[in-house]
Amino acid sequence: MKPFVLTGRFLLTACLLAAIVHPACAADVDFGRDIRPILSDTCFACHGPDENAREAELRFDTQEGIAAARTADLLGDDPQASELIRRVTSNDPDERMPPVDSNLSLTTQQIDLLKQWIAEGADGGAHWAYVPPVRPTPLAVSQPAWTRGAIDRFILARLDTEGLFPSPEAERTRLLRRVTLDLTGVPPTIAEIDAFVADDSPDAYERVVDRLLASARYGERMAWEWMDAARYADTSGFQGDPERTMWPWRDWLVGTLNAGQPFDQFTIEQLAGDLLPDATIDQRIATGFCRNNMHNGEGGRIPEETRVENLFDRVETLATIWLGSTFTCARCHDHKYDPFTQQEYYQLYAFFNSTTEEGGNFRGGRIPPTMQVPTEEETAELAKLDATLQEQTTALAEWEQSHRNDLLPTTESSETDESDEASQVIPDSVREALGKPINERSNEQLQAVIDHYKESQAEFIEQLASFKETRDRRNKVNDRIVQVMVMDTRNEPRDTFILDRGSYNKPGEQVAAAVPASLPALPVDQPTNRLTLAHWLVDPQHPLTARVTVNREWQRFFGKGLVGTVEDFGSQGDPPTHPLLLDWLATELIRTDWDIKGLHRLIVTSATYRQTSRVSPELTERDPGNQLLARGPRYRMPSWMLRDQALAISGLLNDTQGGPSVKPYQPAGLWAEATFGKKQYDQDHGAALYRRSLYTYWRRIVGPPMFFDAAKRQTCEVNAVRTNTPLQALTTMNDITFVEAARAMAQRVLLDADETDESAVTLAFRLATSRHPTDEELTVLTTRLQALREHYVSNPDASNELLAVGESSRDKSLNITDHAAMTSLCLLILNLDEVLTKE
Repeated sequence: MKPFVLTGRFLLTACLLAAIVHPACAADVDFGRDIRPILSDTCFACHGPDENAREAELRFDTQEGIAAARTADLLGDDPQASELIRRVTSNDPDERMPPVDSNLSLTTQQIDLLKQWIAEGADGGAHWAYVPPVRPTPLAVSQPAWTRGAIDRFILARLDTEGLFPSPEAERTRLLRRVTLDLTGVPPTIAEIDAFVADDSPDAYERVVDRLLASARYGERMAWEWMDAARYADTSGFQGDPERTMWPWRDWLVGTLNAGQPFDQFTIEQLAGDLLPDATIDQRIATGFCRNNMHNGEGGRIPEETRVENLFDRVETLATIWLGSTFTCARCHDHKYDPFTQQEYYQLYAFFNSTTEEGGNFRGGRIPPTMQVPTEEETAELAKLDATLQEQTTALAEWEQSHRNDLLPTTESSETDESDEASQVIPDSVREALGKPINERSNEQLQAVIDHYKESQAEFIEQLASFKETRDRRNKVNDRIVQVMVMDTRNEPRDTFILDRGSYNKPGEQVAAAVPASLPALPVDQPTNRLTLAHWLVDPQHPLTARVTVNREWQRFFGKGLVGTVEDFGSQGDPPTHPLLLDWLATELIRTDWDIKGLHRLIVTSATYRQTSRVSPELTERDPGNQLLARGPRYRMPSWMLRDQALAISGLLNDTQGGPSVKPYQPAGLWAEATFGKKQYDQDHGAALYRRSLYTYWRRIVGPPMFFDAAKRQTCEVNAVRTNTPLQALTTMNDITFVEAARAMAQRVLLDADETDESAVTLAFRLATSRHPTDEELTVLTTRLQALREHYVSNPDASNELLAVGESSRDKSLNITDHAAMTSLCLLILNLDEVLTKE
């Protein structure tokens, strides 16, 4: 195979598929949109950021590298004479690029794009994501009256270029259900539906949005995705998967989201709350974010290896959440596609390398550093006991001082007398105890003093025993206080080294804490610690953080981000479908002081969000994935939301917030089969069974089986994964939670509706879908109800079996046959596509 010949031997692994289909020669070629994805797919591995893998000193990942190739006539300015074009179109296997053994080839359209790029000057440019966003001006559009704000103008401008029109606004009931699910995670009540439908004021919808944003359920709804990203769980993972206590961090998260804390402060507290001046308990709890990683405490493990693995996790989690970048490969070598070197990986690692964490293991998941998180009651009780102890200590000290000779008698003569005899029989342990301040004596020393003087010093012993009892009570209160893992900093920072191939025991070159050279520099007048790193991430000039954040929030409402690869804004990631909108949202977030609640309000009040989700044949053909957003969002709800919805509709939902995780229904024996040591699942009972899903106990090696498509919580996950399989239908039709919800829903319907089947069916349907059934739907459902009633009349045992599912009580005044029939109908309604889908 003949190499490119410039000033030396060059090998070009050329282009595969463009990341975006773009009509060749239809308009000016955009390097970032049209050419860079091609180069990234097939060139960067050999001619990209990785210096060790780079062939012939040729680079296509930088503007300078492309300029050098153009200067050396590799690209040229005439496509017909270009060496690059000659190679990619050659039929000679020794000449052709990509090489034959790569099994890659170029399409005619891709070659045309390369030709047009060369004809236009073959200019390169920095990757779009690494350039700070500049606030764009909303574009002129064909239907300005349709728009409600800047979001809509950017969306409509794209639709105009595609020859498409936006869809009408969704029906009020569907819109209310959509926004209520999106902002609170549970459907609206019938009273809320009726009030909204009857409210014809111009700002009726906006007032609903404000009510939902102010709801305590908002924080619970928004916490789930952040818990996935933060890899929150109630166990440490690995084979033993021991328990840990991290739920105070989860409760901090919910409270902070409800309070509307700005995202920059939200970032700073989680990464470096302990380094803030006069850090509060909440700010220190926030750093539990960094400690949420898995922790290998198994026998035979090497603590330093565990510590290093924990730091790897923190670096890669930060890169995913705030930089939208894949960093894992840079543990071992320079990134193949993005401008991040192995040295830069370990420079980021250095920011986290100076906590007191040692990688060891402790029972109860209390892996230092930890801090106590007392309740208000525990704080008050401790204060009361401390005051009592202070009084007792003072009184005892005064008594001991005034009765010193009685406790430790001395003699002036060498003759033996009673006093000297008493002195001689005082044990050394008692002398040692009396030589210490009272509050420093151990329980054993206190008991030794009590035992020795119980006959001779009754007043003293009574006081001392009371002091010991008070201190024991205080210790018991103190011992039951929850401890949560947090971050701290060593007095002397550790040295950081590049680890050869990521091996903990193969240190190489020493490095200092720093940020990647392709991103803005750290301020020179600040210490290089986690606090400075956190401030750097949320600096208004940072090109990634705001973009990555608004993209993740967009995914929350529309099912997919403007950048489809929410975890990867690099060369291998998807380009934005609406780049101007992405940059406008990013700059708007910064302009509004990182107000996430405000961003949510902006999105859900837009005309884009409020469109009907019904799909026309034209849209199905032109835009099946709804990337152009000519209709509203429609997709299957996540499993945890389906569970919460069923509990809310049935009336079983327990609104209690916070506290230790709960253990609802789960198939018997699952933990015993899937865990080391055959761990037992001690199911909760009573109201704890009906808490919201985010409070469910999460074991890493076998998560709650009901939550299909959920993150594993072993590493940071930010993608919204959705599937639709028979296993899910089996769950929603047969799992105890859903069957019991149907039973409770049926009971609610039979007690609240009029006595007619039509009234009961209408109420059940409205509870689940937020709308009235059509005449046809009502006929189908009432006919089905009658058939079910006839079935259970003939099968009374089946009625009793169905109504025995779940622990919630049954109203015995209800007819068993009617209740069973309505339960089956409610279960059918809960499994309608319309109920399982946010539309």
